[in-house]
Amino acid sequence: MADSRPPARHVHALRVYYEDTDVAGIVYYANYLRYAERARTEMMRDAGATHAEMIDRHGVAFAVRRCTIDYKRPARLDDWLEVETSVTAIGAATVDALQLVRRDGVSLVDLAVQLVCVDRAGRATRLPAPARAALLRFMQSQESESHG
Repeated sequence: MADSRPPARHVHALRVYYEDTDVAGIVYYANYLRYAERARTEMMRDAGATHAEMIDRHGVAFAVRRCTIDYKRPARLDDWLEVETSVTAIGAATVDALQLVRRDGVSLVDLAVQLVCVDRAGRATRLPAPARAALLRFMQSQESESHG
């Protein structure tokens, strides 16, 4: 029997501040990268595997290898946004994630991000087991993807 539960997702809410916008009150395009980074950081924290722990205990960190962004609609000053993050694939040293920025359920920006786990010298290295376990909490099942 197929699992009828929705795919695991992490949702991070944030407010658009004046500093995030241009003179017209529209969010500057590069700030969506900051919103996505914050959401991934909070996802890891909520899963019990912080970035600080990865660095201190395992000597590794995540670096963005690739990011594709689809800007659909602008966010504006004082908007309340949600950044929804789902892990779509986990490799030996990589993590693929889909991040959706929404306002009142309306999609504004979609980001497809690939992270790579790197050691202190900047070389790709295997994900530590605690980080892998934390990320699996937010893994989107293949069946859910094909129906979503």
